[in-house]
Amino acid sequence: MSEVFEGYERQYCELSVNLSRKCNSAALLPDGEPKKQHTSELKVGLDDADALIRKMDLEARSLQPSLKATLLAKLREYKSDLNKLKKEVNKLALTGASQAAHDLESGIVDPHAASANQRERLAMSTERLDQSSDRIRESRRIALETEDLGVSILGDLHQQRETLLHSHTKLHGVDDAIDKSKKILTSMSRRISRNKWIMGSVIGALILAIIIILYFKLFHH
Repeated sequence: MSEVFEGYERQYCELSVNLSRKCNSAALLPDGEPKKQHTSELKVGLDDADALIRKMDLEARSLQPSLKATLLAKLREYKSDLNKLKKEVNKLALTGASQAAHDLESGIVDPHAASANQRERLAMSTERLDQSSDRIRESRRIALETEDLGVSILGDLHQQRETLLHSHTKLHGVDDAIDKSKKILTSMSRRISRNKWIMGSVIGALILAIIIILYFKLFHH
């Protein structure tokens, strides 16, 4: 797996857990400046989370198809979780403050209900943290499998390289044998040509000698 994607994923998971905790804390604050400050910080954190999602998306789309499909499926889960968190923050910003102020003014704040709400939010944060941990472990498992596959491919490539080198050595030997054969054939061809000239010269000399002998016998008898 891409180390770049893993880095973005780690940052996102940590940021997501921190945002969930801040959201839970902000929900328990009374209406006022501290709550507004928490809400503003949450919105900034959500923007950072969106940026990390976009970076992971770009990185995933640049990888090989098999790994790309797995990472994009994981990204869809991250986007779904982030959208849920955005809804909680928006709800907190729009209705949380007014509802808390109304409860305080009317004097009907139920500490047991607030405690139950806090426990519910903490449980949700713990669940998100567990899911993030599971995803990181799954990413590491995929990375290890990819690494093993890469090692296997490198081993195969090394073996193929050795085979090609061995074949190259054999071909080089064949080339040497062909060169030697060419030299031998060239030498034989030259010898045959030379022998032809010698035989032609001998035959010519014999014919000339016969003609001379016949001449002397016929005209000088």
